[in-house]
Amino acid sequence: MSLKMDSATMAFTFKGGMLPMTIMELNSADPERIRRQLAGKLTQSPAFFQHTPVVLSVEKLDEPHLALERICAVCRDHKLLPVAVKGGPEPVKQSAWALGLGWFPPSDGGRGRILESVDAEISQPVEPASAPRSAAVSGELAATRLYRGTVRSGQQVSAAEGDLVVIGAVNAGAEVLAAGNIHVYGALRGRALAGIHGDLSAGVYCRELHAELLSVGGNYKRLEDIDSRLLGAPAEVHFSAEQLEIRPLV
Repeated sequence: MSLKMDSATMAFTFKGGMLPMTIMELNSADPERIRRQLAGKLTQSPAFFQHTPVVLSVEKLDEPHLALERICAVCRDHKLLPVAVKGGPEPVKQSAWALGLGWFPPSDGGRGRILESVDAEISQPVEPASAPRSAAVSGELAATRLYRGTVRSGQQVSAAEGDLVVIGAVNAGAEVLAAGNIHVYGALRGRALAGIHGDLSAGVYCRELHAELLSVGGNYKRLEDIDSRLLGAPAEVHFSAEQLEIRPLV
């Protein structure tokens, strides 16, 4: 006899999904080398290292399972949360499962895109007007990063010293970071982290809000925490009264 359950009596349902995930591709299995590099990254972009889930890709390593537990510990020490391992032979799979991690098979034909930082590509200082500008104003303009086009899924665009201006959209699975403000002249569907060095006066401004994650000075709000009445509309995000405040941009 079959027993049917309606939605009111079901404790859960399984659903397929495409969640954004950062892949940490390992070129070395030496935990100390990884620790040193993560320490440097943490200094540059502390807001990114706030319990960010990562998939450890070990496809380039010979015997990554030998140090997998230590590598995971190093990641957690720097506020990264390993959730799965990608690639490797059967012992790697077994090691991942023993550590409570998921496992993904190796890439098929290398179709995956490397998470890339495009600082070098997006530095386009605003041209000065005919009248000479002061040194202070010139320095402020030079620190602003201007990116034209769509920030694609799996891509990271950052402005380490000033504001970031995106003349285009930010796709789901993409990430934009800035020491100052972030301006998106299009739909913001990915992750936007302003004030990555702790500047609580920074803000995020966009023409169409669908962000997966918003952050100002290390204070976060995820999509599910955003008032649905603000989604799909122009919005601005600031830190106020010990929390992120999102309001219509008028």
